[in-house]
Amino acid sequence: MDERVYAAVSQALLSGRLRPGTPLRERALAEALGCTRGAIRKVLARLGTEKKLVLEHNRGAFVPNPSVEDMQGIYRARRIVEAGLVATLFGELTRDQTSALRKHVQAEQRAFKEDRRADSIRLAGDFHLLLGQMAASEELQSYLQRLVGNTELYKALFDAPEAACCAPREHEQIIEALSGTSLPRALAVAMAHLDELEQRVLAGAAASRAPDDLSSLFTSIAPPAPTAPKATAKKTAAPTPSPRAGSASRESRRGSRSA
Repeated sequence: MDERVYAAVSQALLSGRLRPGTPLRERALAEALGCTRGAIRKVLARLGTEKKLVLEHNRGAFVPNPSVEDMQGIYRARRIVEAGLVATLFGELTRDQTSALRKHVQAEQRAFKEDRRADSIRLAGDFHLLLGQMAASEELQSYLQRLVGNTELYKALFDAPEAACCAPREHEQIIEALSGTSLPRALAVAMAHLDELEQRVLAGAAASRAPDDLSSLFTSIAPPAPTAPKATAKKTAAPTPSPRAGSASRESRRGSRSA
């Protein structure tokens, strides 16, 4: 039961349909997947340990919303680890190992053609884990699984769906380079693959977090502001003399005649 639930939640995460910061509620998941909340709780805890979910005390589980610095750090670690992996495997792959890698790339191509995005992302990550298995180091494989798990999620959250077509082609180039005659070229091909993926993911993250241009938005949808009416000049009426002023004027004229 736990594996079925784990696969379902992982599939949802890699589909790209869950946006960063989305809460995953135990009750809703249990009802949707036909299982107990206890089973959901175990799966969420497992995904949290794998850094595929963020677990907050008394709040629950959330889809990660990694910072640019977090993502850059993970990709830097992958470059360091996979540079050593390429150096270890260069010129050492057996015919069976090369055949297994090519069959895996074919599975990636089928997933892309059939528009199975979650499978495309998972298979792209599994290619690197398959290389890790060929290095025959459990410690390396454990660390690589965590790094690849993180970058799979970044790709699901921020990379364009059509970019999935790049992985099979670039993985084929890595196989060719590992079987070639130049270790520097093999390293360059592997690092260019990770560099390009990181650049796409960071660009997608920046675009998804760009603030809305409120000025342009409201200019396009808001009605024009009303025009204030023009002020008209008012004619000033001549002041009306007060009775006292008129009386004083008559007294003044009498005084003048008397004089």
